[in-house]
Amino acid sequence: MCGIAGILTVNQYPDNLETIIHRMQTAIQHRGPDDAGIYISLNKQAAFAHTRLSIIDLSSAGHQPMSSPDGRYWITFNGEIYNFQQLQQNLIFQGEKFHSQTDTEVILKLYQKEGFNCVQHLRGMFAFAIWDDFEKTCFLARDPLGIKPLYYWQSGSTLIFASELKAILASGLPAVNLSQSGLYGYLISGSVPEPYTLIEGINCLEAGHCLYWQSDKLSKKQYWQINFTPQHISLIEAQERVRAALVDSIQHHFVSDVPVGVFLSGGIDSTTVVALARQTQKGLLKTYSIAFEESEWDEGAIARRIAEKFDTQHTEYKITAALGKSLFPKFLETIDQPTIDGFNTFCVSQIAHQDSTKVVLSGLGGDELFGGYNSFKKIPQMVRWGRKIKAFYPINVCIGMGLEHWGRTSKIRRLGDFLQQAPNSSNAYRSFRGIFSHQEACKIVQRYLPERDLFHRHHTHEMIAMPSLEDEVSLLETSCYMRNQLLRDSDTMSMAWGLELRVPFVDRVFIETISSIPNNLRYRSNKQLLIEAIPELPDWVYNKPKRGFYFPFQTWLQDEWHECFSGVPSFKDIPLNMWYRRWSLALLQYWWQKISNSNHS
Repeated sequence: MCGIAGILTVNQYPDNLETIIHRMQTAIQHRGPDDAGIYISLNKQAAFAHTRLSIIDLSSAGHQPMSSPDGRYWITFNGEIYNFQQLQQNLIFQGEKFHSQTDTEVILKLYQKEGFNCVQHLRGMFAFAIWDDFEKTCFLARDPLGIKPLYYWQSGSTLIFASELKAILASGLPAVNLSQSGLYGYLISGSVPEPYTLIEGINCLEAGHCLYWQSDKLSKKQYWQINFTPQHISLIEAQERVRAALVDSIQHHFVSDVPVGVFLSGGIDSTTVVALARQTQKGLLKTYSIAFEESEWDEGAIARRIAEKFDTQHTEYKITAALGKSLFPKFLETIDQPTIDGFNTFCVSQIAHQDSTKVVLSGLGGDELFGGYNSFKKIPQMVRWGRKIKAFYPINVCIGMGLEHWGRTSKIRRLGDFLQQAPNSSNAYRSFRGIFSHQEACKIVQRYLPERDLFHRHHTHEMIAMPSLEDEVSLLETSCYMRNQLLRDSDTMSMAWGLELRVPFVDRVFIETISSIPNNLRYRSNKQLLIEAIPELPDWVYNKPKRGFYFPFQTWLQDEWHECFSGVPSFKDIPLNMWYRRWSLALLQYWWQKISNSNHS
């Protein structure tokens, strides 16, 4: 797990290339405190930077950027390839010789043999770039589910890329202007939706996509997409398929040359990871959780009980409003782009780091794949209801406009949004998951970008035809909330502490295996299929009410944290009584001031 950055250019910056790439490397130093390297091609067309967090092959043989023996190919790679040993054996069988025990060298040799198709063999999380110094071309790729980020900016023949937006900005090359699309998407959903960022001209490479750079030409291609294809199988077969696939994924996610811990929230998903880790791993297993003084939010006791049952070495971090407030300034310094989440991962990552752990597993992804969110019930209901009242057009649109303009709560305003649009799962999802309504978001955008025209009614998220509305919700939760918010926060906040966070539910092979389970089995209420597949789960874990991994922000913001958010701008007719609305505007304002000030200094 590391940080990567690079510049590709033709006849540009030959004298400044080294200075620029050093600035970019410094901006991602926190991601890889164990080692650092820079490569600049002889003709000054390519410069790669790398900062290393040593997890596999801790020796100097894992130094990056890494080259092929003849010096033709160079790679800078962030991530982990969990099947690298199997791939390495296949390549040795074909006559290849290896100089390290790293997954980095495996990717490099696979690319030499198979070119673009190398990504189809990789099981894991990754973002990498490979420079061909003979052809003067570069291949960049991001993992199928978007666990590892990859940002890029292109101008003329120049392309710059990095693991974090701040490294792109550190190059000093892009103009720093707010992106209208990125800002609007952030206000609607609470996180910036790929491929946008909050800076105009800087993009996030979408999950399951790759880029190919040659001189002044840049092409993009999708190589993977979730595809739910139900088969006629029995409940017993479905249970066996889930268990076998999950055991396999967790075994692969423990591939490491350093100890691996687990984040234990006390819910079904993280308990599943601990239970199956105990099936596959011998010896010491460390777990980490957060507890609160506020009893209605605290799951510390149940996490301790789970740790005791599965014999883990457990560390609990009790966070009070005062302690949370003291950590908040460092959290603000850490954010790469604002979201309405991330503080929880920031705090639990700190305790793993303080315990000298470098790799942790998380239960992230279980809700999206097994119907654990309320959205799996509510969104299909909204779509069916919307289709019925569409027959009363234009009355439904008039009612929607009235609710959006004069609704007393944010939920009613977003429902008004939905009534004015096509009654499909994408629009229902935006209404259900949203932060601000369309009209509210437009007003806030105008405050930041007064010279721009207002957005028209937002576009529908492009949906692939799915077998059921529940499958459409699963795809939306996976490709929107999980990818743009949960995974991005997990990467940024864990890497801020030099910690690698792995997600065995968010695994290409696992998802391809369970995607054939029909929706009437996979989305049974309260994640029943997952519970039945893991009989080790205690009933006192899955019979308790679902709460999610949340902090008592609503309470804190009214009391001890009040002054932290006192500077939040107010907007006429936009209620900010819900904590996540004030949070989203406060983080946006802080982030934009920091970016603007650093740009002018």
